[in-house]
Amino acid sequence: MVDYTREVLIKKGREWFESRGWTAFQFQLDCWNAYLDGKSGLLNAPTGSGKTYALWIPTLLETFISDPYEKGLKVIWITPLRALAKDIQSAMQQAANEMGIPWTVGLRTGDTFTSARQAQKNKPPDAIVITPESIHILLSQSDYPYYFKNVKAIIADEWHELIGTKRGVASELALARIKKIAKQKVKIWGISATIGNLKQAKRVLLGEEWRKEAIAVKADIEKEISIQSILPDEVENFPWSGHLGTKLLPKILPIVEKSETTLLFTNTRSQTELWYQAFLNFAPELAGVMAMHHGSMDPNIRNWVEDALHAGKLKLVVCTSSLDLGVDFRPVDTVIQVGGPKGVSRFQQRAGRSGHRPGAPSQIFFVPTHSLELVEGAALRQAVAEGKFESRKPLEKCIDVLVQYLVTLAVGGGFRAIEILEEVRSTYCFRQLTGNEWRWVLDFITTGGKSLGAYDEYAKVYEEDGVYKIINKRTATRHRLSIGTIVGDPSLKVRFLTGGYLGTIEEYFISKLNPGDAFWFAGRNLEFVMIKDLTVIVKKSNKKKGLTPAWGGGRLPLSSMLSEVIKQKLEQAANGDYSDIELATIKPILMLQARWSKIPDSKTLLIEKTTTRFGNHIFIYPFEGMFVHEVLAGLVAYRISQMLPISFSISMNDYGFELLSDQDIPIVEALELDLFSEDNLFQDINQSVNKTEMSKRKFRDVATIAGLIFQGYPGKQVRSKHLQASSGIIYKVFEDYDHENLLIQQSVEEVMNQQLEQSRLFEAVRRINSQKIVLMETNQPTPFAFPILVDSLRRENLTSEQLSDRVAKMQLQLERNAGGLE
Repeated sequence: MVDYTREVLIKKGREWFESRGWTAFQFQLDCWNAYLDGKSGLLNAPTGSGKTYALWIPTLLETFISDPYEKGLKVIWITPLRALAKDIQSAMQQAANEMGIPWTVGLRTGDTFTSARQAQKNKPPDAIVITPESIHILLSQSDYPYYFKNVKAIIADEWHELIGTKRGVASELALARIKKIAKQKVKIWGISATIGNLKQAKRVLLGEEWRKEAIAVKADIEKEISIQSILPDEVENFPWSGHLGTKLLPKILPIVEKSETTLLFTNTRSQTELWYQAFLNFAPELAGVMAMHHGSMDPNIRNWVEDALHAGKLKLVVCTSSLDLGVDFRPVDTVIQVGGPKGVSRFQQRAGRSGHRPGAPSQIFFVPTHSLELVEGAALRQAVAEGKFESRKPLEKCIDVLVQYLVTLAVGGGFRAIEILEEVRSTYCFRQLTGNEWRWVLDFITTGGKSLGAYDEYAKVYEEDGVYKIINKRTATRHRLSIGTIVGDPSLKVRFLTGGYLGTIEEYFISKLNPGDAFWFAGRNLEFVMIKDLTVIVKKSNKKKGLTPAWGGGRLPLSSMLSEVIKQKLEQAANGDYSDIELATIKPILMLQARWSKIPDSKTLLIEKTTTRFGNHIFIYPFEGMFVHEVLAGLVAYRISQMLPISFSISMNDYGFELLSDQDIPIVEALELDLFSEDNLFQDINQSVNKTEMSKRKFRDVATIAGLIFQGYPGKQVRSKHLQASSGIIYKVFEDYDHENLLIQQSVEEVMNQQLEQSRLFEAVRRINSQKIVLMETNQPTPFAFPILVDSLRRENLTSEQLSDRVAKMQLQLERNAGGLE
């Protein structure tokens, strides 16, 4: 009989590594030892360094000192992405098989077939790879305490992607519940890429017990990342967003041809569709070895793409964040990022998709969508080299998630309020939940609260002898169908007339089509036939042109970290340092900007005033990102309008914003009156943005998560306008009759903190007040102003050809002016 000492167990782990030609890194050994010591913690390691085996191997080694044939679920592996889940499950099952451990590793996501779910319920796997939503669905089953009682460990993979989201909050609540009902102490571990607040991330993961026997393990591995910008042969003095990227295809194609497999990342699903079409048109020989991957495509198609990637059958995959995370596609040796990723962490994460194995270098190419975006390429390379990464701010007091969670427990056999309150307060999100807030939530789920008490459908939960439960089967069914915190516009399935599903498209886009209209989706040119049973019926189209679907939630905010490095790069150019190849490439643009106006540095806020045939323009360049600029522009417009009656139209990009009026804008007088004063800042912001209307839109999401709005049964979804109308009516009722309603308060806070980025906005105003304000009156729009001016034209509903023609004429006139001013 073998005496399995710690040394023997670690040796078995090393031997399995050696059988695969690997050597365990020190961080992996540290995790093995800490886990076998019974500790919880957070692992921080670069992408492709072997993070999975750092925590999966010790769970397997533990079976040698316990009963490997013990029935029931023992390990829960939480993953935020369905694409990631399949790959992780396969790797975990292979390791168990090769180490001779008789474990079954299951997989449970929204794509899992009903038959597989039922089989897992009847005979739980030993370990399960699962999404946060699927854990909550299991918690809604009456036998969930029995299902989870043997759990020994929970590992939250890619924790940095969950923290700061409502899915992360749902995970916190699930961890607290499972820790309580398991018959032994549960070890909690997280796996995270580098973020700026790792210590706080560990606290959020482990709850209010985070100081007890919890450690942090950091891999001492420098992942080699090669970052190279794809440079245009010529740069236009007046660049504009979106026109350059596909023009660089002649430079991109050779990179794809030289690589074994390339992932080309875009920032939105619409861009993915456009780039796939562009490649087909430019290099039709790629047909058959090129694919597309995004979250709206049918699961079967996505699975085929992932399998083909694993098998090395694809030369190129055009994708979105659906392939961002730790999927081990070993044939991938090159990544291409189209357009600014808006964050350093996101860029490094995508770079890690290439060379995704220990010791292998990662290679990423940056493709600018306009010439000025090359500044972002230089900034990304510097930020990665200096190890600068964004923090992920955790959410607090998400009442909508708490309401959904308590109803889930009520469906799953019921709960006692005192017991659950203790668990809820043990999470980071709800650690400061007050007694009054808790009583409000209980009253809300049992009676509908102060204003909905007369309607039976909102009194979902029944309380008897201190136990809160749901006894109405219809209510329970509707709730299980609504579990989750990802809320989007209602989507319709897309199906060929002859059969076969392609994916889902948002109702808003389809509502604009007429029968016979062509549109591109999932890489195919389709003709809209009709809508039948809330399904979009299509057939193949032979038309050469078609619309490209647009999905909500496409805009990404520029991170404050990346914004700061961009400003450093501009200051470098202002000081005459063009040593970065990207800055050297756009030197003509920057030199023209300096001649006509100024290149702002970190100590300067540049304001430009000019007049064109469109009217009177003010351009302001804080370089704080589009979201902050949207609010700043409204604030400046409001404060100027207090001086005299004047109306504005507003445009913005990540670098600055524009105020346009048919009247002369008194910017000098406004600056003399302290335009950016911090006095009454909060009140002026409230006046300058339609916070009530924004809160109403946000409330729809909050109300959906809280279960106030039912989005429909499978195949019978409620139409978008009806959902919006329902949420609007409920919002009005709460606003008029229930001023203390916590869901209304949460909607307002989410608008201020997430949509308007209130804290960052205040920091931006403080930063502006520490800078020297330079006002330049120019004869025409400068190179920095031009892309903002073009963005204002996009609101005129021009076709892409009309926009291009209009912009070309504007560029020609400005180039003539530039020549005249040489």
